[in-house]
Amino acid sequence: MEKAMFRVLAKFNKAMLPSYTKRKLDLSKATKLQLAIIGWRAYVTKNALG
Repeated sequence: MEKAMFRVLAKFNKAMLPSYTKRKLDLSKATKLQLAIIGWRAYVTKNALG
């Protein structure tokens, strides 16, 4: 059940949140909001796969 929830969240993230990898964002110049989005996406992806 929990894994399914994270898979749905991962699909939402992919559709709605920006991909900073495609934009080649430099992490040293990222804002706090951008870092928070990167962290959130990593957390959701880790839990959807694991």
